[in-house]
Amino acid sequence: MLRVAVPNKGSLSEIAAEMLAEAGYSGRRDARKLVHRDARNDVEFFYLRPRDIATYVGSGALDVGITGRDLLLDSGSEAVEISALDFADSTFRFAAPAEGEIREIAHLDGRRVATSYPKLVDDFLRERGVEAVTVKLDGAVESAVELGVADAVADVVSTGATLRAAGLEIFGPVILESTALLIGGPERREGTDRLLRRLQGVLVARKYVILEYDLPDSLIEAATEIASGIESPTVSPLNKDGWVAVRVMVHRDDANEVMDRLHDLGAKGIFVTQVHAARF
Repeated sequence: MLRVAVPNKGSLSEIAAEMLAEAGYSGRRDARKLVHRDARNDVEFFYLRPRDIATYVGSGALDVGITGRDLLLDSGSEAVEISALDFADSTFRFAAPAEGEIREIAHLDGRRVATSYPKLVDDFLRERGVEAVTVKLDGAVESAVELGVADAVADVVSTGATLRAAGLEIFGPVILESTALLIGGPERREGTDRLLRRLQGVLVARKYVILEYDLPDSLIEAATEIASGIESPTVSPLNKDGWVAVRVMVHRDDANEVMDRLHDLGAKGIFVTQVHAARF
């Protein structure tokens, strides 16, 4: 039975649970429950703090897990990235007082840097020859400078509004672009590939729709240039001489533009169907 670590709370938890449900797995109904067995799919889910997941997987106590790239790298675990899952994206940056003298990472040498990810920040700075003192905080990192705990901070940045409100200004290179990951131990366990295929199928289903339309067969080549599909369109003859039915996958974001172009080309009866699951 594959043992899977799942985030029990935070930004990773809800979307991870949704993905697993869309992939055909059952989940816990009681939020207080720490273990759920899905006997039908031969999987057992363990609901853990996101920060602890890489440690459990890397030690071999659990087989695979869903966590953030930031948490994986900060853990120092032997767990490895299997695949990105394209949610919970975040960017890590340095910030210091806007009117201060810290304007580049070299200025952090010997200074105090507050962060929730000390190993990640230490590794980044040491690779660049900078020896700073990291101050580990579990939250409200942006307040550390004002309260005199640190000279600069390293934190997740989206718009930067929270940092600016605290009188801080972003500087230096990006520390890390993080996203949710499926991670595993040093050795791939049986059942991992099946789980991965299912999760990748969910990602494809979320990104693509199926476009169907009728078209004169003389226009198939031109229509294929507009929408070529993942492999190629499926073309079937209609009970109308010279006409075919076409079925093709297109990126969800491009669907309306593609429909417009096909209509202008001469396609008829164009409609879109949602994709609920996929395998490739």
